Amino acid sequence: MKLHELEKNIGATHAKKRVGRGSGSGLGKTSGRGQKGQKARSGGSINPVFEGGQLPLYRRLPKRGFTNGKFKTRYAVINLTDLNNFEDGTVVTPALLKETGLIKNQLDGIKVLGNGKLEKKLTIQANKFSTTAKEKIEESGSKAEVI
Repeated sequence: MKLHELEKNIGATHAKKRVGRGSGSGLGKTSGRGQKGQKARSGGSINPVFEGGQLPLYRRLPKRGFTNGKFKTRYAVINLTDLNNFEDGTVVTPALLKETGLIKNQLDGIKVLGNGKLEKKLTIQANKFSTTAKEKIEESGSKAEVI
C-alpha cells in the first residue's frame, strides 16, 4: 500500500450542508434559523451569561470577604525515598537538593514527607517535616534539623 492509494472509509465524509439554496434541501429561505429575532441575524449569538437585560447574577451577588491565596506558604516537597540517593553521613541542605535536581524551585521552603523508608544515615536540614517523616528519620538513626 502506498500513500496515494489510501482511501477514507465509506461514510467517513459527508457533503457540506448548503443552507439557503432553494426548497429541495429543506434548508431554503430562512436557512433553518426560523423567522426574525436576534438568533436569525448574522452574528447573532448571545453570551451565555446574558440574562435578557436583567441584572446578571455575578453583579447581584455581594463581593465580600478575604482569601489568603496570595499569601499562603507553599513548600517544595520531597519524600524519604528520594533521600536514599545520597551517601551515608551527608548533610542534606536545600542547596544540595536543588543542585542534584531533586527539587526545581525552593518556593517558601522545603518540607520532607514520610513516604518510603530511609536506609541511609543522613543529617537532613529542611523548613518542615511531617510527623511520619520525623519518626522514620529518627528510627533510621538520622537527624532532622529545622532551619
